[in-house]
Amino acid sequence: MDLKTFKTLHTIVKSGSFHQAAEELNYAQSTVTMQIQRLEADLGVKLFERGKKIKLTEAGRLFYEQSLDIAHRMEQLQAHLSDMQNGEAGKVRLGVTEPSASYRLPMLLQAFMHEYPKVEVSLEIASTPALVSSLKKGELDFALCSSPEAGEELYFHALFQEEFTALLPEGHPLADSESIRLSDLEGHRLLITASTCPYRKRLERMLQDAGQPSIVTMEIGSMTALKHYVASGFGIALVPRIALDPLPVGTLTREIHGESIDMLTGLLSRTTPLGQAAVKLYENLRQKLERI
Repeated sequence: MDLKTFKTLHTIVKSGSFHQAAEELNYAQSTVTMQIQRLEADLGVKLFERGKKIKLTEAGRLFYEQSLDIAHRMEQLQAHLSDMQNGEAGKVRLGVTEPSASYRLPMLLQAFMHEYPKVEVSLEIASTPALVSSLKKGELDFALCSSPEAGEELYFHALFQEEFTALLPEGHPLADSESIRLSDLEGHRLLITASTCPYRKRLERMLQDAGQPSIVTMEIGSMTALKHYVASGFGIALVPRIALDPLPVGTLTREIHGESIDMLTGLLSRTTPLGQAAVKLYENLRQKLERI
C-alpha cells in the first residue's frame, strides 16, 4: 500500500473506469488492475463492484473517503522531506553574541527567512565561552561570535573585526582629548563587561601590558547596556561602534589610541557536517558579513 496505489484508486473513482484511469496516469490497464487487486488482497475486502459501470462497494467507499486525507498527508510529508533534503526546510539552532545579535542579525535573518520561509531558526544569545560549550554539547548548529580560545576542537571562519571606540559622558575630564590612550583611564571609572566576556579578557591583557594603570572599574553584565550607563554618567566605556547609531543623548566618542582592542568575529562550528538548512543559513551569513 503506497501513495501510487492511492492515486490509482482515486483516479478510478474520479474517471469512472479502469481504462480511463490508466490513460490519465499513463499506465497500462493491466498495471491499474494489478494495483487494485493487490490492494484488495492486502485489505481483505473488495473495493469495486465490476460491471458495465464500476462502483465502490461499501468497504470501498469507506476506504476511499479515509484514504483521501492519508494521501494528502503523505504528499505533504514527501514534499517536506524533499525540502529538507534541499535545505528549503528544517530547523537551525544558531548562537550569537552581542552586538551582532541586536544590530546585525535581525535584518540579515529577516531577509533569509523571507527567502526560506520553511526554515525555522532558534537563537541562543550568549557570550562566546557559553556558545562554545553549547556547540560542544550539540545544542547549536553553529554560532556567530568572537574567536574562541586556542585549543578548542571547533572550526572558526573569520569574517570581520568588531570595531570598538571610547564612549564618554559629555563633560567628562577626558572629553577634550582628541583620542584616548589606555593609560589616560587612570583615576577614572571604567565600565566593563562580565569576567567571562572575551572583550573583558582582552581589555585586561591590554591594561596589564600598559603597566596596569590604577583604574576604578564597574562591572556591567551586558555589552549592549554599557552605553546606557555611560549616558547616565557612571563612567567611560569601550563599546562596539555599531552599537552607537544613534549616539546616546549626553555622550560623545573618542578614538582609542595605540593597540587596537577590536575583536575578530566570525562563524564557529563543529568539524562535523551541518544539515542542509544550516548550510543555507551559514553560507548566507558568511556572504553577507564578509562584505562588512
